[in-house]
Amino acid sequence: MAHSKWIAGKVSSFFDDAVPIKFAAFDGSTAGDLEASNVLEIKSPLALRYIITHPGDLGIARAYITNHLDIHGDIYRTLIALRDYAKHPIPIGAIVRLAMTAGPAAIVRPELPIEEAPPRYRRGLLHSLARDKSAIEHHYDVSNEFYARILGPTMVYSCAVFNSEQSSLDAAQIEKIDLICRKLDLKPEMKLLDVGCGWGTLLIHAAKEYGVKAVGVTLSKNQIALAQQRVSAAKLENSIEIRLQDYREVSESDFDAISSIGMSEHVGDSKLDLYFKQLHDRIKDQGRILNHCITRPHSKMPARTGSFFDRYIFPDGELTTPSRVTQALHNAGFELRHSENLREHYAKTLTKWCENLTENWDDAVAEVGINRVRIWNLYMTLSRIGFESNSIQVHQFLGVINDETGTNHMPLRPAY
Repeated sequence: MAHSKWIAGKVSSFFDDAVPIKFAAFDGSTAGDLEASNVLEIKSPLALRYIITHPGDLGIARAYITNHLDIHGDIYRTLIALRDYAKHPIPIGAIVRLAMTAGPAAIVRPELPIEEAPPRYRRGLLHSLARDKSAIEHHYDVSNEFYARILGPTMVYSCAVFNSEQSSLDAAQIEKIDLICRKLDLKPEMKLLDVGCGWGTLLIHAAKEYGVKAVGVTLSKNQIALAQQRVSAAKLENSIEIRLQDYREVSESDFDAISSIGMSEHVGDSKLDLYFKQLHDRIKDQGRILNHCITRPHSKMPARTGSFFDRYIFPDGELTTPSRVTQALHNAGFELRHSENLREHYAKTLTKWCENLTENWDDAVAEVGINRVRIWNLYMTLSRIGFESNSIQVHQFLGVINDETGTNHMPLRPAY
């Protein structure tokens, strides 16, 4: 291992000496493992200003997003190495020495990327209708074409279910959608509510394959526009209604089943009881709910996401524990009948999405700009690592509403 006394060496001091990557900087300095194929490059003084003015994930992310910091080689392996060898907390002395080397201008924060959401205190009343709408628009109203380049033709933006290592992404997504339908025990003429319906794939599959009448709600104008086009193309206008509507504004109370896929993470830990109570009041006795959501593995971890994810990916998103979701379902009047952890499946899904982004990189840049593409490259790679390392999980919770005698239509053994 070798260390320069200049920029690269100062940055490498944020990590243990054995970190298996090379550091390079705009002043010509190098540090770390000089033979490593994975390289973290500090390309300009602006990168140092981002890092020094916000040490940690947000500062590094800002530098990477704006291309003042770059990763050469395998970003997945590099991020794992940075995680495993980072000093916790970052020594104050290391930050001071880097600032002194960079000069007085380094303590002045550069202009933030336009893709960054404002801090929490500037977003209005937490989980108000307006603030939730803004948070959804920040993430989903980017570009339907951009999402298609990552997700593929199924346009499903949640964890797939792989029946084998050889399963394609498209087949795994259809299996996940069908698994949800089977868990809900959908039958012809049943009425399904899909909360946070995305681009309508579950609605279309449920109507086409199971004969249900379906209502989907979303707060994304981009999603509803494409979803309605897809419904029309499938000639299912008489079976599916898609609304630009908050779940709290749904008035019907005669649904036989409700699906909530990747939605409750946006609701907030403190609002889960109210969320499931709202859904409980929309569904008939003996009806089922399927809640599919990302969770923390244990309650020692905070529900709030880190700064990078909060500012760039899911503003106000919170990841609670499986036990908290179970508690909220029970408090709302549902009986939990089945829970399934699909953690490894999400890691595999994200691997496929990252491959799609790499394959379609130039077209994606032309569609939404280089900053947005770099945000997604970082976000999806970090998420893959999170699922693989069990710092996040994804669960499906199947609940039912019993009638006043405690009766439901659940079979003695699962049929799905």
